[in-house]
Amino acid sequence: MKRLANNNKLLPFSFNSSSPVMPCLHDQSLALLQFKKTFSIRSNASSWDFPYPKPYPKAGSWKEDTDCCWWDGVTCDIDTGNVIGLNLSSSLLYGTIHSNNTLFFLPHLQKLDFSNNDFNRSQIVPQFGQFLNLSYLNLNHSVFEGRIPLEISYLSGLVSLDLSRNNYLILEATTFNELVHNLSQLRELDLSEVNMSLVAPSSLMNLSFSLTSLNLHSCSLEGKFPDISHLSVLVSLDLSDNYDLIQESTYFKKLDQNLTQLQELNLSGVNMSLVAPSSLMNLSSSLTSLKLSRSQLHGKFPDISHLSKLVSLVLSHNKFNGEIPSSFGNLKQLHTLSLRNNSLSGQIPSSLGSLKELTSLVLSYNKFNGEIPSSFENLKHLLFLDLSNNNLSGQISSSLGSLKELTSLVLSDNKFNGEIPSSFGNLKQLHNLRLRNNSLSGQIPSSFENLKHYLLLDLGNNNFSGQISSSLGKSLVYLDLSNNLLHGRIPSSIFKLVNLSVLILSSNKLIGEVSSAVCELNSLQILDLSNNSLNGSMPQCLGNFSNNLSVLHLGMNKFHGTILETFSVGSNLRYLNINGNQLQGRIPPSISNCINLEILDLGNNNIDDTFPHFLETLSKLQILILKSNKFHGLVKGTSANYSFPKLRIFDLSNNMFSGPLPAEYFNNFKAKMIVDLNMKYMGAPNHSSYDYSVSLTLKGLEIELVKIQTLLTSIDLSGNKFTGEIPQSIGKLKSLKLLNLSHNQLTGNIQPSLGNLSNLESLDVSSNLLVGRIPMQLTYLTFLEVFRVSHNQLEGPIPEGKQFNTFDSTSYEGNLRLCGLPLEKCDNGERKKPTTSKEDDSKSKNGFGWKTVLAGYGCGVIFGVAMGYVVFKTRKPTWFVRMVEGEGHRKPKRFSN
Repeated sequence: MKRLANNNKLLPFSFNSSSPVMPCLHDQSLALLQFKKTFSIRSNASSWDFPYPKPYPKAGSWKEDTDCCWWDGVTCDIDTGNVIGLNLSSSLLYGTIHSNNTLFFLPHLQKLDFSNNDFNRSQIVPQFGQFLNLSYLNLNHSVFEGRIPLEISYLSGLVSLDLSRNNYLILEATTFNELVHNLSQLRELDLSEVNMSLVAPSSLMNLSFSLTSLNLHSCSLEGKFPDISHLSVLVSLDLSDNYDLIQESTYFKKLDQNLTQLQELNLSGVNMSLVAPSSLMNLSSSLTSLKLSRSQLHGKFPDISHLSKLVSLVLSHNKFNGEIPSSFGNLKQLHTLSLRNNSLSGQIPSSLGSLKELTSLVLSYNKFNGEIPSSFENLKHLLFLDLSNNNLSGQISSSLGSLKELTSLVLSDNKFNGEIPSSFGNLKQLHNLRLRNNSLSGQIPSSFENLKHYLLLDLGNNNFSGQISSSLGKSLVYLDLSNNLLHGRIPSSIFKLVNLSVLILSSNKLIGEVSSAVCELNSLQILDLSNNSLNGSMPQCLGNFSNNLSVLHLGMNKFHGTILETFSVGSNLRYLNINGNQLQGRIPPSISNCINLEILDLGNNNIDDTFPHFLETLSKLQILILKSNKFHGLVKGTSANYSFPKLRIFDLSNNMFSGPLPAEYFNNFKAKMIVDLNMKYMGAPNHSSYDYSVSLTLKGLEIELVKIQTLLTSIDLSGNKFTGEIPQSIGKLKSLKLLNLSHNQLTGNIQPSLGNLSNLESLDVSSNLLVGRIPMQLTYLTFLEVFRVSHNQLEGPIPEGKQFNTFDSTSYEGNLRLCGLPLEKCDNGERKKPTTSKEDDSKSKNGFGWKTVLAGYGCGVIFGVAMGYVVFKTRKPTWFVRMVEGEGHRKPKRFSN
């Protein structure tokens, strides 16, 4: 008979392989052919996640008038011709198995494998319980959903049951209890990723003594870890990623004592905070794999060198402290060692260099210091080395260049200095080299051209100097040279890297024009050339050369001319930043084709246009910055509900907009009306290391946010010619943190509804024509740090209490009728009137006589004439504007909020 092919693991039983004697029974042949007709073959298999060898349609070879015992995936009984095995794993099947399917006309089945197909989220029908002869059932990763039928527990002869990786399956308590009660011969049970939240962990105490493999990974189990020490023949145990499962010290000791045959133990994600790290020193010496990451283990790192058979050791994302014992050098069989994200300190022991079988070594996110041990040159089989985010220092040893099997080398976020060893050019298998955030210097080695594989090269945030080499390797897919001291022009060779998906050259000293050849990089997803001295016109093709481009950052350069004129339909652009250039003209309406746009920053240019109302249709837009340009006219929003629903940052400051404030927009800023407590940073999709950035004025300081919290919401309409009253509708924007309406011509009262902005941290309405009193409702703003109402026509007492006790007189100056702390005391609710001096009327209270005043007037005339001439010649000198207009822009600062 033909063998039923194994899928991803060794099965407890394999199928005999010999020639059939009896031909396939006719009725079973018809049943199989009819079964085949109920399914289609997935045509888009290449886009589906097949974790196993390449799938192919096994049933495609089934033909009428041929012996079904010879069909691919079918196994028959030698004596009777009955079909006893059906292996259609990874066969690209797509469809539903209904209760009347002819599959159930095969009552003699002993082994059934439908793993890695797509059954279209259909239910497992009760008829599966009719296969009473089954010893092996595998429905792994087959897109079933719903409740697992009780009838599965009828299969009392099952030795192996695998229903794993069907995320929508639910196993109820009653069904599980029947299952563990009836399947007394079970040796392998895999229910990983099945929802078992309704099952009490204590039910596991009834599992069959014969179990050798138990996998309940990510099953939503919660409560106390059960006592399963009776499973004394268990070889593999995986209860990982059940984050609400609590392991107690007593039961863990029982596991240590009784599971003496255990070879694989994975409790990653289980709460083991009650287990002392020293307990690991009692684990069975038969262990070959130990995985306890994210388990809340804390305390001194244990000496587990007695586990000499270990091949894989993963203790990452815990709170171990202390040093790695030098006795780790005894774990000679180790292939994988990961201690990532703990608090380990001291030097990396040189004894790790004796682990010559290591293929993966991860010690990142700890507190190791000193240099990389020279003994690492002995790790000739090493494929992956990650020592990032430590305090390692000194020069990078050239001996690492002898590890010719390395595919990934990550040394970023340390204190390494000196140059990159030229021997790195020998690492011809390298796919990933990350050295960012160090103090490395010198030039980028030309030997990198020897690296032939697709390569991710990240050298950002160092002190590299010189020009960018024209020979960085032709297979680069990711290049980040940001925040260095590189100068000169961008070499044309970079625009020939046809596989390049990320190009980040920001914050260097690059000059010259950007060639239109950049648009030949059709795979490009991120292009960031910001903070350089690039000039000329921006290549117009950047607006429509590729639908792959999601990030375009050309800000803080010297580009002139017009904005990109054409943005194509279907554009995937999410982030467009050209802030801080010398661009003129108008905003092209075609930018509304970028329907995925999240951030648009056009600030600090010379754009002369009216407000671009067509941007309202960008339903995903979260940040719009048009500050410091020459925009003019009305900003009258539409009353439609679809305008700017996700907008969180709205900055039109320092333009020439006029008319009333856009109350219609305030009514539609839905994202500002909901307080979101889920804090994260905005960044490029599929590139977690790239954070979006924008330039904003926050609490009086002009800064560049190199990271943008999704919690940040602001409106800045300052420095325009807006008139009329402050709309009451602003009070709906409850998530608003920063509101700046200063330096306009607003009239009327300060709206009491502003007291509803419970998250407000900065409120600036200074330099307007506001009248009336400061509303008492503003005392409700307990987060308010900055409050400015200066240079208006306000009157009456200043509110007292809470945040208002922290503001100084500069918040209120220029309002002659305001009173109360920190100004003069109030007299019956009004400011005290100044007393008349008894001195001669020709002298003021300050002692200045009319002669002094006249002399000052004369000097003022001379100064005014002189400055008028300067203004006339230079149009509008920045320093003078800052002096006269008050809050001048300070030098931008970079930080993450």
